[in-house]
Amino acid sequence: MKDLPFNKETIEEAIKRFPTPFHIYDEKAIRENARNLIKAFSWAPGFKEFFAVKANPNPFLMKILYEEGFGADCSSLAELMLAEKVGIKGEDIMLTSNNTPAEEFIYARNLGATLNLDDITHINYVEKHAGLPEVISFRYNPGPLKGGNAIIGIPEEAKYGLTRDQLFEAYKTVKERGVKHFGLHTMIASNELHAEYFVDTAEILFDLIFELSEEVGISFDFVNLGGGFGIPYRPGDKPLDIKYISERISEVYDEKIISRGLKPLKICMESGRLITGPYGYLVTRAIHKKEIYKDYIGVDACMADLMRPALYGAYHHITVLGKENAKDVKKYDITGSLCENNDKFAIDRVLPEIETGDILVIHDTGAHGYAMGFNYNGKLRSAELLLKEDGTVDMIRRPETLDDYFATLDFSKL
Repeated sequence: MKDLPFNKETIEEAIKRFPTPFHIYDEKAIRENARNLIKAFSWAPGFKEFFAVKANPNPFLMKILYEEGFGADCSSLAELMLAEKVGIKGEDIMLTSNNTPAEEFIYARNLGATLNLDDITHINYVEKHAGLPEVISFRYNPGPLKGGNAIIGIPEEAKYGLTRDQLFEAYKTVKERGVKHFGLHTMIASNELHAEYFVDTAEILFDLIFELSEEVGISFDFVNLGGGFGIPYRPGDKPLDIKYISERISEVYDEKIISRGLKPLKICMESGRLITGPYGYLVTRAIHKKEIYKDYIGVDACMADLMRPALYGAYHHITVLGKENAKDVKKYDITGSLCENNDKFAIDRVLPEIETGDILVIHDTGAHGYAMGFNYNGKLRSAELLLKEDGTVDMIRRPETLDDYFATLDFSKL
């Protein structure tokens, strides 16, 4: 069983104004979580969390996190523009992208964002199209030194980052071309729940910074430890102990950076799932029951609203509102209405008896939920709501309409 920040009555009142399906986010929990992360890393010089906008590109949530001291990690032009509209600019934005078009580098440069380059060839590309900035970071791909996972892939087969040898060449090149400030970044796994994984990553980066500093003759201003922090999707999963991870990274920092006489290093991160993931919920209603070779509950949401179960086979807990204390007695597949058999939120999930009209809450959709939506079968993307700290509910993104769906078509040419 997993707790909810709202009861059935609150959701029923919200549904009167905002029909299902919709995603709803818990503002109070998001703020508290943000403060806890900053507090855990208060030892780190100039610690900065750049919220991974790709996880949840809603400007209202971005503004909440900006108010709590976060920056924005952007991966596209649209995400850069969202950050700008929220009021985030300059060194509070980091562009961590790959296969990046020129217009995005130019826009990021105009915002004063930090460029976190994904490939050694991007040096010449940026110089030609946008001009090299005074601050540059590179993304490291450690190859066989570090294992990845099913979501992001193993490093040797992932499209991201520079090899070790390329890093040395890259820093030498940008130093010669006038770059004055340097950062180093990696992002190797996603939804990782083993604490020591992040400590090992920090150790690899700190060692590499020392070697690069010695050989290239530069000093580093910051290190971006990436993200990839997992969350407990299943009721039995244990959440990461962020305080423990921070303390262990602090020990490694003292050993690898301070004791070697390197200048203090700003610690950065680009977490997304950890920040908003557990505090979002997809609310949907059962509209059909089907009993053939298996028992199915058809809901008014579909994988266009949450594709992680179809894409990764990911588990998302489901609560039947009003039946939290009822016994789990029946095995169901919980399905959407797309013309795809993998359009399922749960397979062989044992739940309380579900009737048409019941409200189902799918947990942990605050990251990579709405953000990964699409319009297959002409499905319209849902609304996003905010459960505010005072208990009221506001809409922070309206649902798409058929007019939105058809807006890019010129029927007059038919």
